[in-house]
Amino acid sequence: MVKLNKIYTRTGDDGTTALVSGRRRAKDDLRVEAFGTIDEANSAIGIARLHMQGMPDLDAMLMLIQNDLFDLGADLATPDTGKPSEYEPLRVIETQVGRIESDIDTLNADLQPLTSFVLPGGHSAAAHLHLARTIARRAERLMVSLSREEGEIVSTAALKYVNRLSDFLFVAARHANDRGHADVLWVPGKNR
Repeated sequence: MVKLNKIYTRTGDDGTTALVSGRRRAKDDLRVEAFGTIDEANSAIGIARLHMQGMPDLDAMLMLIQNDLFDLGADLATPDTGKPSEYEPLRVIETQVGRIESDIDTLNADLQPLTSFVLPGGHSAAAHLHLARTIARRAERLMVSLSREEGEIVSTAALKYVNRLSDFLFVAARHANDRGHADVLWVPGKNR
């Protein structure tokens, strides 16, 4: 159970932050950047959800994703040391990846076929989902970079999840744009 009584602790005034283990890392450490960007994507999804009137199924999917993103943040904030721990850390698991894939398939089933790349826009929910998608892609790039650092482990399930997340957000944005009928399409060279 999480219990937060005091919001400011002053422990980060030196430019560090605590991981779940209590170990401190610089606030610009790649691991901190990764879970911070996951938090940013979650916030962008929260804004998108404010525009989900008439889309209760999509809103419910996004609510599950927001919870998953806290799991992913906890996963990243608890580095896998490869050694036994006194407690079982929270990790993203394959069933979460499977659920998001299923949700992608559900939303994609009735979308208008694509004839061009989609520009971020259309319905306000779609525009916000596209923004969340680009933040998720940045988080993915950071997680991949982190996984390449010596001594840093990022689970395969976590990497799969964040990759599927941006796919989900793309399909969700199209769904919010009248199932793709109101997508704003790129016209190559239109303004030359």
